[in-house]
This record gives sequence, C-alpha cells and structure tokens, in this order.
Amino acid sequence: MQKYRVGIIGATGMVGQRFITLLADHPWFEIHALAASARSAGITYEEAVGSRWAMKTPIPEKVAKMVVMDASDVKNVSDLCDFVFCAVNMKKDEIKALEEAYAKTETPVISNNSANRGMADVPMLIPEINPEHAHAIERQRERLGTKVGFIAVKPNCSIQSYVPALTPLYSCGIESVMVSTYQAISGAGKTFETMPEIIDNVIPFISGEEEKSEQEPLKIWGKLENGLIVNAASPKISAHCVRVPVSDGHLATVFVKFKNKPTKEQMLAAWATFKGEPQKLELPSAPKQFLQYMTEENRPQTKLDRDFEHGMGICIGRLRDDPIFDYRFVCISHNTLRGAAGGGVESAELLCAQGWIPYKK
Repeated sequence: MQKYRVGIIGATGMVGQRFITLLADHPWFEIHALAASARSAGITYEEAVGSRWAMKTPIPEKVAKMVVMDASDVKNVSDLCDFVFCAVNMKKDEIKALEEAYAKTETPVISNNSANRGMADVPMLIPEINPEHAHAIERQRERLGTKVGFIAVKPNCSIQSYVPALTPLYSCGIESVMVSTYQAISGAGKTFETMPEIIDNVIPFISGEEEKSEQEPLKIWGKLENGLIVNAASPKISAHCVRVPVSDGHLATVFVKFKNKPTKEQMLAAWATFKGEPQKLELPSAPKQFLQYMTEENRPQTKLDRDFEHGMGICIGRLRDDPIFDYRFVCISHNTLRGAAGGGVESAELLCAQGWIPYKK
C-alpha cells in the first residue's frame, strides 16, 4: 500500500509529540513534515524539543534529525504532504485562520484544536460513533472553495470517557446527565516537573472545559440535515471538571436518567456488543473491543486501565442504581491517545478509508 505523506503542525507540543510516536511506524502514514512556531523553525526536531520531550520512548531516530519548518509557511509545508495533523497552541482565531489556510491549499487538516468544532460543516469525529458526519465535508468544501481540502476535528478529550459509554444507550431516551471529570495534567500539556503546583493537590477549574463537556456531545449525537450537522436537542448535561495529580487518563463519574429506563443487563449487553465503523473496517488504530465493562468493585482505575487496547478503548465500571437519577457508573479514557492524537489518527484512517483524503499527484 502506498503510504500517505503526512505533516504534523505543532509538532513540539505534548499532543504533537504523541502524534510522532503513533506515526513513526504507522502502516498507512509516513511523516514528511514537522512544523512549529518560528522560534523552532530551521533546527532539527531533537534540538527544537530538547528537554520538553515528554513521551516514555525516545524520539524516533528518523524524526530526530528532521528540520522543523515554520507552521506559518503554509505552502511549503503543504507541498510535502497529502494531509496534515494540527495541534498548535495559539489563539482560537489564529488557529481557525491557519487551519483554513492549509485546507485551501487542497491539504486536508485533521485537527486536535477546538477553534473549528462549532462549525456546522466541520465533522467532529469519534469514529465509532458518528462516521456519517464526514458527509458535511461536501458543504464545507463549497464554503472554502476547495475540491479536496477540508478540516475535520476531534472533540474535547474529557468527553471521550463518557460519551462512548452513553452512546449505546441513547435509543433509551437519555433525558439528563450529570458528569464529573477528573483530568490528567497531560491534558494541559504538563508533566509533574512542569506543573509542581498539582502535587498533593486538586484544582477545581479548567478554563472552558465544562462548557465543552456540556455542548460537544450534542454535536456528536446530532444529525445531518441538508449537509450540515444539527446538534441534538437532548440530553441536558451538567459537567464539573477538575485537574488531578495524574500523568495520563481522564476518569469520569456519570449519573444518567432515561425516558425509557433499561435494565442493568440491557446496559451491560449494549456495552459488550457495541462496535463501530472502525472495527468493521479493521482500521490500524481501532481497538478490537471499544468498550469494556469491569466487574471489580474498585475498577476502572486510572493507572491500571488507561492503556486498555493501547489507550484507544474505554473502560466502564461500578454500574449501580442512583436515588436521584436512574443509574451511575464510572468511565476512563486515555486523554492523549483516544482523547487526542490517537483519536486524530483513527479519524484520519477512517477518512482515508472512506475516500475523503486522496493522495496528491
């Protein structure tokens, strides 16, 4: 199989580093360009990232000596790539303009950023849940004036623990959800060395996170109407998001009320049998078992279970009755794998398999 030539925009940051580890030996994709801010441009990747490399494995040898390009040099970066992943740390309006600039060079953009998530013609993908939203690309191309270029985004990392668990139950009429997420410091691009204030501490505020947690699931569950994604009207979601002293992994406690209350047995069966398009297509990054229910009273645990299915699966546990809602349970996802770079790579695989991303001539 001919490999797609890919670029990573924002390659020196935490998510950019994770993209590098996932793409270094990918069967479909090959890194052809690394781009970052002007201060990193013109030097090798290992020089640019220096002591900020936060992954457990060393920088891949073939990447270490690559010269970093300026992310604002859109044409030269695009010329090297069939498509790009974007994980930059900039103001939202700047990100929006940058991603559109790449798309207008007929280079598809798979974005980890939130700047374009609210656009009705920009698919926000969890590939197992809403692959049909990719058809919004047709309307987006009309808006951008492109034949091939487009932007697709992945949702906020915090919702990827509980939205996958709720989706198989959606047909039961989910009326309301209350969720608290306990989020790892890597979600802020930090390690314990660079965030000493989190040690022996919990910070009960993450800017913008609760709004995203309450609104983005409605787009995930939305429907295509005239080529645009229309958000679902329900359920109502109340979210509280806190930063906890954990390196990786977002844990969520979920409380849910149904219009048509299922039994616990029905819920467990729905989780055990749920599969999506990535499993049917056997995409390289797709977990064989997307959702796993754990029967132990003290599971899932962040440290023990975040790497389930190479960090691409979701663990669920502690399903029980609730005196206010119908049920409550606990979920966990790996925030920089399923929730960030891994989800982006799987989305790119899906879009390639569906024919949305062609090879450049």
